[in-house]
Amino acid sequence: YQKLIYWELELEDIDDSGMLEILTTQKNEANNQFCKFIDRNYPEWFDDDDEAPIMSHNLFKKRIAPHLKKDKPVLLVVVDNLRYDQFKVFENIINGHYKKETEETYCSILPTATQYARNALFSGLMPEDMAKRHPDLWLNDTDEGGKNMHEDAFLTAQLKRLGLGLTHQYHKITSEQQGRKLAENFKSQKDNDLTVVVYNFVDMLSHSKTEMKVIKDLASNDKSYRSLTLSWFKNSPLLEIIQRAQDLGFKLILTTDHGTINVTNPSKVVGDRDTSLNLRYKTGRSLSYEDKDVLAAKDPSTIKLPKINMSSSFIFAKGDLFFAYPNNYNHYVSYYRNTYQHGGVSLEEMLIPFAVFNPR
Repeated sequence: YQKLIYWELELEDIDDSGMLEILTTQKNEANNQFCKFIDRNYPEWFDDDDEAPIMSHNLFKKRIAPHLKKDKPVLLVVVDNLRYDQFKVFENIINGHYKKETEETYCSILPTATQYARNALFSGLMPEDMAKRHPDLWLNDTDEGGKNMHEDAFLTAQLKRLGLGLTHQYHKITSEQQGRKLAENFKSQKDNDLTVVVYNFVDMLSHSKTEMKVIKDLASNDKSYRSLTLSWFKNSPLLEIIQRAQDLGFKLILTTDHGTINVTNPSKVVGDRDTSLNLRYKTGRSLSYEDKDVLAAKDPSTIKLPKINMSSSFIFAKGDLFFAYPNNYNHYVSYYRNTYQHGGVSLEEMLIPFAVFNPR
C-alpha cells in the first residue's frame, strides 16, 4: 500500500491517462486482496497478540507510551480521518520544524468509524471491553448522544492502568476559533508531560463533502482531496500549534484514528428501523445484504464488538462500496456516490499513518 501511494504521488502530475489507469487497476486489485486477507485473518488477531499488527486498541501502549517520560514533553496530535496519502503530502511542511524519527502504518479496528477506533485508541480497549468496563462512558450506535464525549476519561483510565503518573491535558479542536486559541496560548502546555490534541478538521471536510456541492466539486478525487488538505494545513492553526510545540522543545507524535475512501458503487441492504445509519457499516437485527459485498460478523464478540441485543450482527462494506436501501434507491445513490465515507474495509480506511518527530 505504501508503495502504491508512493507511485500515486510521483505520477499525479503526468498526463498519461494509460499509466494512471494501470495504477487505479492495481489499487483496486490490492483492495480486493486486502478485503480477502482481512476476512480470513482479522478475528484471529485478538487471540494472538504477537502475530497481530499494531491496532487502535494497543497503539498507545506499544507505540506512544514508550516515548512518555517526565520532563520530556510530548505533543500527541490525532488528526481525525487522515489517510496515509494525505499525511505524505503535508509531511514536508512538518519537516521544516521537526526531524522524523520513525514512520509506519498501523491498522484501524473495525468499524473504521470515530466512535469505535478513536475511543479504542484512547482507552486501550476494544469496544466490547469498553462497554463492559466503562458502561457509564460507552454508547452504542442506537443510543442517544455524542459517541466521543469521553476520550479524556478513557485516556486518564489507560494512563492509570499503565502506571504512568504523568500530567496530561486533552484538547479537542472542532473549529478554527478553538484552534487559534490553543495556538495563541500554547505556552500554558509547557509543564505537561503529555499534551493531546484531537483535530477534527479532516473529518469535517470529508463529511461536508457530502452536504456541500462546492466541496464535492473541489475534492472530486483523491488528487484534489490531497491538494485541499495541503492548502488547509499550510494555513491552519494546527501548523501554528506544531511550530509553538517545536519552540518549547516538545517531541511530536502525529497519527489518526481511521482513514476514508471515495465510494462509487452502491450495495443494497435491508434492515429494521433500529439499524445504524453509517454508509460503510451496519449493525442491527435481521440485516439482509449481498454476501459478496460485505465482511459479516454474525457474532460481534468474535471481533470484540458489543452486542446491542442478542441477535444483532455487524456488516462492513468492502472496497469502494456503500450501503443503500431499496426505497428511494436512485436518489440516495446519486446523492452519496463519489463522496468520502468511512466505517468499512479498505486499505485507505484501515492502513493509517503513525509518525514520531523530534524538534529541529
